[in-house]
Amino acid sequence: MSKICLTAAAVSAALVSASAMASDGVDFHGYMRAGVGISGDNGANYSYEKTKVGRLGNENDVYGEIGLGKEVYNQDGASFYVDSMLAVSANGSSDWETLDGKEDSIALRQFNVQAKGLIASDSEAVLWAGKRYYQRHDIHISDFYYWDTSGAGAGIENLSVGPGKLSVAWLRDDDGKVNGNNFDVRYSGINLWSDASLEVGINYNKANPTDTQDKGVEFKDSVMGTAELTQGNLLGGFNKTVLQYGTNGFGEQMAALGAGHYTNTKSDDGVKGYRIINWGVVAPTESFEIGHQLVYAASSYDSQDDHKIWNAVVRPMYKWDNHMKTIFEAGIFDEKNAPENNTTKDKAGSKLTVAQAWSAGSSFWARPELRVYASYLKDSKNDKAFGDKDSEYSVGVQVEAWW
Repeated sequence: MSKICLTAAAVSAALVSASAMASDGVDFHGYMRAGVGISGDNGANYSYEKTKVGRLGNENDVYGEIGLGKEVYNQDGASFYVDSMLAVSANGSSDWETLDGKEDSIALRQFNVQAKGLIASDSEAVLWAGKRYYQRHDIHISDFYYWDTSGAGAGIENLSVGPGKLSVAWLRDDDGKVNGNNFDVRYSGINLWSDASLEVGINYNKANPTDTQDKGVEFKDSVMGTAELTQGNLLGGFNKTVLQYGTNGFGEQMAALGAGHYTNTKSDDGVKGYRIINWGVVAPTESFEIGHQLVYAASSYDSQDDHKIWNAVVRPMYKWDNHMKTIFEAGIFDEKNAPENNTTKDKAGSKLTVAQAWSAGSSFWARPELRVYASYLKDSKNDKAFGDKDSEYSVGVQVEAWW
C-alpha cells in the first residue's frame, strides 16, 4: 500500500494547477500519449517495431512526462534554474493501474540545476549538474533516438569557442551491472553555406568495474563519433543527414538502433559499426507536409556475420483547414543477423496507417493532436508474428500532446 501512496503523492504533487503555478513563476511542461484500439484477431491494438516502420497508429501504451521548473535566483546577471520531471508508463489496459507491475512504472527522469551568467565573458554559457535530458537528437515519426546520452552528470554547454558552441559533459552510463562513464564533447553551430549548419561530437565510454568484477573479465571502452548536417529553409522545412561510427559497445548500437548510452562494457568481439541517417520535414505546398526517415546501419564482428539493417518511413499529411488533417504513414525495414537469444535472426516487416486527425494548429508539429486511425502490419519473415499469422490490422483513437 505504501508504494501506491507514494506514487499517488508524487503524481498529485506534479499535477498542481497550471494557473497556480503560473502565478508563482513555475514552468509546467511535458509530454503525453494515450488511446484505445483493437486488433483483428489478437485483442488490443499492436505495437510492432515502431522505430523501424513508424509510430503513427502503432503505439499501444499510456506514457506521460510531467515537468516542473523554476528560476530560483536571478541577480547581478547570474541565474539559477531548477528543473524536474517524472515519467509515467502504463499499458493502459484498465482504469486502476498502480504502476508497480512489470509493465507499469514511474521514473525520475530529470532533476538538475542549470546556471547562466557565471562566466562574465559568455553570458549564455550554462553550467549544470544533476539528472537531465541532455541535448537529445531523435526522429519523431519513429520515436528513434540516435544521439541521446541523458542521465545523471555534470557539464558546461553552449560555451562560445570560435564560430560555434562547445559543450562538454560527464554522464553516468551503467550497463545494468558495471559502472560506466560517458564523456560527451560536442561542437555545434558551424555555419556552412546558406541555411546550413554542422554539429560534430565524440562520446567516450570508460568502463569502471569494481575489483571483484574486474577479475578474469576484460571490459572494453567504447568510442562513438557523430556528425549532423542540417539544411534549413528547404521546401518550407528542413533536412538532416547524420553519420555515426562506433566501436565495441557503441559499435553494437549502430545496427541495433541504440542512442549512444547503456553501453555493453563486455563487448569484446572487435565490434565496429556505422550508420547513415537522413530525415526531415518539408512543406511543398501550404496544405501538404511530408516527414520522412531513411536509415542504413551495420555492425561487424570478428566471429559472426555482420548485423545490418535498412528502413524507410514516410508520413505525408494533407491539411483540410487549420485544425483537421488526413495523415498517411508507410514504413518498411529489412534486417540481417539481428542478435536474439544467443543466436542471430533475419527480420523484415512493413506497416501502413491512415488517420484522420484534429490538432491545435495546422503545422506538422502542432499538438495536442487527436487521431482516429487504421493500421495494417505485415511481418515478412515470421509466419506467426501475430498469433498464428504474419499480418494484423488494428483500429483505434489516440491523442498526443506536448507543452
